[in-house]
Amino acid sequence: MEDLRVDFEDGYGVRDDDQEDAAVKQAAAALLDGPRPPFVGIRVKSLEAPTRRRALRTLDLWLSLYPEPFVVTLPKVSGPDQVAAMVTLCQRLEDAYGLGAGALRFEIQIELPAAVLGADGTATVARLISAADGRCTGLHYGTYDYSAAAGVAAAYQSMDHPVADHAKAVIQAAAAGTGVRLSDGSTNILPVGSDVAVHDGWALHYRLVRRSLERGFYQGWDLHPAQLPTRFAATYAFFADGVDAAALRLRRYLERQSGGILDEPATARALAGYLLRGLDCGALDTVGFTREQLTALT
Repeated sequence: MEDLRVDFEDGYGVRDDDQEDAAVKQAAAALLDGPRPPFVGIRVKSLEAPTRRRALRTLDLWLSLYPEPFVVTLPKVSGPDQVAAMVTLCQRLEDAYGLGAGALRFEIQIELPAAVLGADGTATVARLISAADGRCTGLHYGTYDYSAAAGVAAAYQSMDHPVADHAKAVIQAAAAGTGVRLSDGSTNILPVGSDVAVHDGWALHYRLVRRSLERGFYQGWDLHPAQLPTRFAATYAFFADGVDAAALRLRRYLERQSGGILDEPATARALAGYLLRGLDCGALDTVGFTREQLTALT
């Protein structure tokens, strides 16, 4: 596992304060005492009124226990005011704990249609990024909350529903060029149980991960360890399948050869970025270019 979120929101549920405090302490101790992934974060509860106090308490307690770098996932964001409030909260916690300005960063989870488009047609998600004042590291699509809020029946809620594709297209456009990373949502169809159920679950997960990669979402949420094999398989196959063609196109572009495809500088950047991602994730060992050459093109 490369990037872990300790969940104190929907996956954890509503407990009394003593229980959640104990769980925060347990989780922080487990991560500090044993091997941990290179990237770690926590998902607190929403800043909506009913759960706001608990979200602040959990984040404050986590900061008092966990001195390593981490990111906060902010769920169910409904508008820029919540993002601005999170910025203020980060500033005050940095002051309280003697952290450098900007040390606390957060991801925004897009789980409500109002966070994508406003009633006046405004792309709310673009305003969320601006309101974060440089602290937003990622936008994460929430498959099931978003679909339910959009009125999609439970049996048809999925990562590849047209409602999801529309939301993610707007998110992608808003984040383009900002440095804010994108993460697709999850599938709750788990590869567990009988052999048939496991194989069907793997086939579905593989297809959805590959689909996300092809659409420019290079990260996604997995809910169960049994989904990790197909996460790696789909990701590695995505880069292994395309490395030869991408390297050839980039070579021809640099050598001013057409080869039947007239590529432009923007495409060269995309080709170099694709090859770099393949190297960074471990799917590719060599691509015919040095990392320095590829970085210079992106």
